[in-house]
Amino acid sequence: FQRFIIALSLFINSQFLVINIFIFYIRMHMSINYRPDIDGLRAIAVVSVIFYHADNSIKNLKILSGGFIGVDIFFVISGFLITSIILKELNETGAFSFKNFYKRRIKRIIPVLLLVFITTFPFIWLFFIPISFIDFSKSLLSSLFFVSNYHFYFSGELYDAESSLLKPLMHTWSLSIEEQYYIIFPLVLTIVFKFLKNKLFKVFLILFLISFISMIFIFQKNESLAFFSFLARFWELLLGGITAILYSQKKSIKNFNDNIYSILGLLMIIFSIFFYNDSTKSPHIPTLLPVLGTSLV
Repeated sequence: FQRFIIALSLFINSQFLVINIFIFYIRMHMSINYRPDIDGLRAIAVVSVIFYHADNSIKNLKILSGGFIGVDIFFVISGFLITSIILKELNETGAFSFKNFYKRRIKRIIPVLLLVFITTFPFIWLFFIPISFIDFSKSLLSSLFFVSNYHFYFSGELYDAESSLLKPLMHTWSLSIEEQYYIIFPLVLTIVFKFLKNKLFKVFLILFLISFISMIFIFQKNESLAFFSFLARFWELLLGGITAILYSQKKSIKNFNDNIYSILGLLMIIFSIFFYNDSTKSPHIPTLLPVLGTSLV
């Protein structure tokens, strides 16, 4: 029974990823603003996460032992894209439509999330004992309102613990963090843009440092809280945002080939995927390597 539930959990995780891959493919053929670099990073993140959770090994060596950093790659991508969207609208119109922004987020996220819920529910109804069904219902509600990261933390769950494999919606913790970012960051960015437009980079660099230092402090006190906490993950999304600011301002080092950034960043990501493992502190200072690598790409 336990093996069945673990297999079900892996199926649900992969289902969510496959649906997103399909969305990426459709957008690639419909959008004139298609970014192959970003979808390439998404592909690396998806493959690394799937192989990590599949727990395959060769001669007792786990394949892609650091595949968990795929989530960190997604955080940077999200920070970059959301900041780029907001900055573009602010620069072109001088204002930002929160209504249109959240409508687009809802259309992009909610249908896929509901599909995951709908296809998961019958299995849970049939195979879970009542107390486990209650736990699942709580996780479903918390996922729907994008607070599942704190739900799993206060439930005493550890992401890499065996018991967490019996939580089919455990993977929604990262989606909740991203959605919390979507709620908070647009307001912060528009305020800073309005009053400190010329100091945008410096302000977000300070916020990045505050969040990064907070992450180290939280990790030393409570590793589980650091894993699930928005504050401890905010710096990853912020680095994506800082990258978007630099990109929009076209700042670069003179006489420096852009491809070197990409090659260096890719090497940093590959190193993390192959040489990090479950004993690597995360999120912590080592997390900076793949996050910075993603930013460089």
